[in-house]
Amino acid sequence: MNEKFVLYKQKVTEYWSGRTSKQKNIILISLVAAALLLVFILFLGNRTNNVPLYSNLTLQETGQIKETLDARGIPAEISDNGTTILVPEAQVDSLKVDLAAEGIPRSGSIDYSFFQDQMGFGMTDNEFSVMERGLMQTELADLIRNINGVNHANVMITLPEESVWLNTTQEAATASVIVDLAPGYQLDQNQVKALYHLVSKSVPNLPIENIVIMNQMFEDYFYDNDGNQTTTLSAFEQQRSIQREIERDLTRNLQRMLGTVVGQDKVLVSVTTDIDFTQENRQETLVEPVDTENIEGIAVSIERITETYTGEGTPPGGVEGTGEGIPNFPGAVGQGDSEYERTEDRINNEVNRINRDIVESPYKIRDLGIQVMVEPPEGMDVLPQEKLDDIQQILGTVVRTSISGIYADELTEAGINEKIFVSSQPFEGKAEIGEQTQTIIPVWMYVAAGILVVIILLLLVLLAKKRKREAEEEEYVIEQTAAVVPDLPNEDMSEKATKRKQLEKMAKEKPDEFSKLLRTWLSED
Repeated sequence: MNEKFVLYKQKVTEYWSGRTSKQKNIILISLVAAALLLVFILFLGNRTNNVPLYSNLTLQETGQIKETLDARGIPAEISDNGTTILVPEAQVDSLKVDLAAEGIPRSGSIDYSFFQDQMGFGMTDNEFSVMERGLMQTELADLIRNINGVNHANVMITLPEESVWLNTTQEAATASVIVDLAPGYQLDQNQVKALYHLVSKSVPNLPIENIVIMNQMFEDYFYDNDGNQTTTLSAFEQQRSIQREIERDLTRNLQRMLGTVVGQDKVLVSVTTDIDFTQENRQETLVEPVDTENIEGIAVSIERITETYTGEGTPPGGVEGTGEGIPNFPGAVGQGDSEYERTEDRINNEVNRINRDIVESPYKIRDLGIQVMVEPPEGMDVLPQEKLDDIQQILGTVVRTSISGIYADELTEAGINEKIFVSSQPFEGKAEIGEQTQTIIPVWMYVAAGILVVIILLLLVLLAKKRKREAEEEEYVIEQTAAVVPDLPNEDMSEKATKRKQLEKMAKEKPDEFSKLLRTWLSED
């Protein structure tokens, strides 16, 4: 390798020394020009072309978008006194979709001014409107296709005609979008909101309520401000989905539990439910005694009044007597000593006052039915009655614990058994699943593989040694060839040959004096 490098260096040196000054200047200028051209091409290739992302923004939203782009590491520029934001051209489409999914911006519109630059002179207003609408539809369809799961999109926009009257209310635009989704793909909530926001901000004066979006199966997608995606049958579909999920969970748990006892392929479970989706909001104001045994409250205040009288005559209030026909009639004024005593207790009791705002869950299992079929073991027509009773008892526990409390209170043992059906019979329509045979690799294949690996390693070692030996031989030949320097022929004894030998000897033994001699000759020439 070193010999080749030295050889190339010698050739370059000989070529350069053989050139004239003019040729050398031309070569240097060409190399410098080529280097400058390469730098210029790299500069143009790495230069970013910024185009408008949004225009007519408020200063607050410009700052919000700029902050979002800076957080993502995307370079952005602001122009038009802070109302327009510019980003690299290659990222415009993806940024429009991503920011629309986040609800950005809330004002402004996507810039279409570059369409006007491509239109020539002499175009009428109608032609311009048709061209502008067509470009909007095409651009919107291209943007929608950037959403994950959307294969194709068709967009139809209706733009209102501008009125020449000042007092005329400006009509709003409308838009219809049909998205062709990938097989088995459904748009999630964020994607639906992104679509509505993207279309609304792409067309001037287009409110969200004037947008219709549906898939290729003509299923509508509606915009929900609360973040819930709904369709025309959303209530029914949600309830049906909850019911299926409950039935699927119960079926899977019972299948796993019973399959562990009798075998996974020997039991079939079917569960049907009746779900109460009524949601109840009620307020309760209750008054309860503190002491529930004696039905008494807490004594807050006690007032005891005691009156005692001793003296002659009738006590205050008179003496209760028994008049004719009138019981307990106060008697007449009596004579003699008399005594009077009255005791009165006034107790204010406080009770528990409870105020409750109750919102009951709308998902209550009102009724439950379980059907189980079990295949008996080989040689038996039905399972033993003990096993059937055990399965019946297990299913009864599941029914009792699964049905909601207000409905479970009305259940009796006979009512629970009516909701359970257990049958034992052979399965005639069961699919036969063949046993999966495990492929066992014989030992001799491992031995053969080991021998083959050893042979390959030996061949690699021998090949490496051979290449090393060839390289050493080549270096040896080069050294021997370089060491052998042919002598000048002895037959040539002329004066020219003698001077040449003297000069060669002088160049080897006294190079400094030889160089001085050469400079002297060159100066004389």
